[in-house]
Amino acid sequence: MPGVSIRGSYCHWSRGAQGCSAMTAEQVAVKARDLQLPGLGLGATLRLPASPRGIIVFAHGSGSSRFSPRNSAVAGKLNQAHFATLLLDLLTPSEEADRRNVFDIPLLADRLAFAVEWIDRQPELSYLPLGFFGASTGAGAALVAAARLRDRVGAIVSRGGRPDLAGPALASVSAPTLLIVGGNDEPVVEMNERALAQLRARKALRIIPGATHLFEEAGALEKVSEYAEEWFILNLTSRSGTAAAMH
Repeated sequence: MPGVSIRGSYCHWSRGAQGCSAMTAEQVAVKARDLQLPGLGLGATLRLPASPRGIIVFAHGSGSSRFSPRNSAVAGKLNQAHFATLLLDLLTPSEEADRRNVFDIPLLADRLAFAVEWIDRQPELSYLPLGFFGASTGAGAALVAAARLRDRVGAIVSRGGRPDLAGPALASVSAPTLLIVGGNDEPVVEMNERALAQLRARKALRIIPGATHLFEEAGALEKVSEYAEEWFILNLTSRSGTAAAMH
């Protein structure tokens, strides 16, 4: 990674943890805390490294939550690169009981927009360039939310996502968008190829050979993290000077 050489440990969160911190070999501190976004009561985990260069909001897929081990692993990699991360539940427990909500992309996009509104009210976060990382149905919701929020969203990464669920909103997305798909996840590869053709912003498709939908194969999730880190550094860092000047 050009300009990035940050390695070591970071703060691992758990369901019971209310806060923690750790230092890498390069003295990069990462603090994590569990919280509830006021109003809707959505559970979230905020990880804030020292001197953050941006913040990435994670949108989980159907049947998952903010405790997704795969999203947590990617978030840890991004924390090492000085990106703050917000992993949140897109639905309340009662809403999850209705399976129709899990695939209600406009509703999920509303929740992401709500999270961005919360971020913009936090003095330590509001000035940061912002990106979305979406998995499965969460990717479709992230794209719809980005189309609404326009310039507030600086970059998007989709992991095994369903960008096709964003429908007509794809053409309105202005944020540079990276689609990452497993090479053996053939139906999803085709969906991503069709969605790529509809995107008008800067875009790219990365296919990881031999990987399936959950990227459980050796080294597959590490590749996802690597590609995501590259994309956010390329597309969010360039905006950080403007954001800092506004702070």
